[in-house]
Parts: sequence; C-alpha cells; structure tokens
Amino acid sequence: MSSSLETFEPYSRHVLIIVENLPVPLDRRVWLEATTLISAGYQVTVICPTGRGWEAEYEVIDGVHIYRYPAPPEAHSGAKAYAIEYSLALWHMLRLSIRVWRERGFEVIHGCNPPDLIWIIALLFRPFGVRYLFDHHDVCPELFEAKFGKKGALHKLMLWWERLTFACARTSIATNESFRQIAIKRGKMKPEDVFVVRSAPKVEKFEIRPADPELRKGFGTVLGYVGVIGQQEGMDLLIEAVDHLVNRAERPDIHALIVGFGPELERVKAEVISRQLDAHFTFTGALYGEDLLRALNSCDIGVAPDPKNAMNDISTMNKVMEYMTLEKPVVQFDLTEGRVSAGTAALYAKPNDPEDFAAKIAWLIDHPELAQDMGKRGRERVFSALSWEHSVPQLLAAYDRVFK
Repeated sequence: MSSSLETFEPYSRHVLIIVENLPVPLDRRVWLEATTLISAGYQVTVICPTGRGWEAEYEVIDGVHIYRYPAPPEAHSGAKAYAIEYSLALWHMLRLSIRVWRERGFEVIHGCNPPDLIWIIALLFRPFGVRYLFDHHDVCPELFEAKFGKKGALHKLMLWWERLTFACARTSIATNESFRQIAIKRGKMKPEDVFVVRSAPKVEKFEIRPADPELRKGFGTVLGYVGVIGQQEGMDLLIEAVDHLVNRAERPDIHALIVGFGPELERVKAEVISRQLDAHFTFTGALYGEDLLRALNSCDIGVAPDPKNAMNDISTMNKVMEYMTLEKPVVQFDLTEGRVSAGTAALYAKPNDPEDFAAKIAWLIDHPELAQDMGKRGRERVFSALSWEHSVPQLLAAYDRVFK
C-alpha cells in the first residue's frame, strides 16, 4: 500500500473507525457515521468490543466490515480498574488494527473517545501515511471530575491525554459547539480543522405511533427515560422527584418507564423499593428498534434528570433529541447544551433541585394543551435543524479536510 494519500479519490478512501465503549451497530452515532461514509463511497471498517448481543468476531453489515474483540471488564471505580480496562482494550484495538491493515488497508483512523488513548495507535501508523481524525464523544477530564467529585493527579493526566489526542489529530469532529471550543482553546486546534457533527436521531426511524396500554399499566401520566443508568445520570434525582409527586404532592397517577442499562441499575432499583415506589416504576432493561419505539411512544413526558456538573452542562443528551422527535415535551435541569438542543420544547428545572423538577412535571400535567404544543415544537426543531441529515454535510466536510 502506498504511503502517499494525495492521489486517493473519494471512492477509494479507506477508513478505520475505532470505538471502545460500545459494540457496533449498537453505538448509534458511530453506526450513522459509518453508514453515511459507505453511502458517500468510502470503504469503512470498524473495530469495537463485543457485548449486548453482538458477539461475532467478524461480520459485514450494510457494507461495513466489523471486527470485534472480547469486551474487557467494565471499570466502575478506581484507577486500577480503569487501567486494566483500557490496557486490555488498547491491546485488542492495536492487534486488530494490524490485522485490518494487512487485510483491507486504511488511510485514516477515526478514533472515538473515551478513552483519550487511541492516538497511540494512530501514532504507530503515521509513518505509513495514515492520518488521525478524532471524534470527540465525551470530555474525559470533566467526566472524571463528575464521577469522582475531585480533580487531582489523575485529572491532570486526563488533560494531558486530551492534549496529546488533539495534537495527533489532523481533523477533529465535535458533538456540539461547546466541544468545538474545547478543541480550539484547550486542544490548540485551528478552527478550520474542527467540525460540529451533532449526535442526532435518524428521523425516519422514529415514527409516532399509538401508546401500548400494557406499558402504561393504567396510569394517567407516564414519564419516559431512556439511556445509561450510571452514577452521573441523575437517577437519584428522578426518584426523589417522583417520590415528591406521589407522596407529597398527592399525585399517585404517575408512572416512570425506565429504559436502559448501566452499572447503577441494581442500586437504583433498590432505592425505588426502599421508598415504596416500585408500583410507580418499570425497568425494561435495554430496548432497541421496534421495542424502543413502542416504549417511547407510550410515554407522555420525556425526562432528562442529568445533574448540572462540569461534564453534563456542555454535553448533548441523545435522549432529549429522541423525546423531541416523538413529540414528547421534555423536563430537564437547566444545562447550557440542554437549552441549545431543546429550546422551547422543554421546561428547565433549577439545577439539581428534584422538587423543582417535580414541579415542572406537574405543570405539564396540568397544562396538557401547552405540553402538546411544546412536543410539536420539539419535533419541528429536530426536522428543521437537528436531525442526522443536517450533520451529514459536516461529517463529509471533515473527511474532505483530513484527506486534503
């Protein structure tokens, strides 16, 4: 394979996407990127872990070649646990990168964080003319701060890894403008090398359908949550809000439908039981495709209880976009990027105040016509500015830049 990239035309461009935290095609952002590149004439290979039902070591789906490695044990806490997880993942990603290089070749490594360590693999292939495009999924230093409530030496190490990531990247794509400013200011990248490619739903897959009475369980109002059930997602605040509505505001006709998985799931279930709220919560586990659509269509209000912290304030929440696409009014805490996403389609509670969160839910229940209008505005907002089709030109522009 030639080490010079200047003669490659778009139809001969080979891309290797590396992702550590979710298998593909389960990772919806990565899958949309991969299939969009395939549609544009690129050849795309993905390296990712196994898990969640995707166990084949190698397969081709919709033209995307997928190489999977055994998922290492997921770290929930502690530097040693994270070191083990990321070391094993890096070893497998490097091993499979060499295999892909020999079998298919590639000119660009598209690295998705976390962790901010894929630059190590990109650097090893740089002498062969391979360029690095960084896909900035999470702000890892802020994630560390939100997870452990402190900074310290490990926080400084993550800032250093982040800086090296940007230094090795020819081009970077950010999920929102806040992330773009980090790439420019903290990462020292040129503004013309950073592109905003928002995480957004593919709207044709999110059809509005009748609710499923079985999922609603006879309740008058159903709150919907979809996403990770982890330490920094604010499930404790949501439980407090429902507790306030049911037991203090005397609104027993409320049910919360919780869709998702994560390390805190069992603890959250135990908290619900300890507050004697188990009749007001249903935990479905992870749902995909038609099952997910059925669950979301059965909800009246989409909730995003992510607390305000250094990470959440500048992150785009995929669940908010999905609620909006299905015309669900949203209640969330007042976060910078949360307002950018939802605009007037959401009510914004005081940061990390579960009673005010409950009050916003109650207001929507008491004003059904206004809540319906909010839902319609949300869907219109997604279709007019935020759906995946609006991100496609930016993704392709980023790739034109990295090949330039």
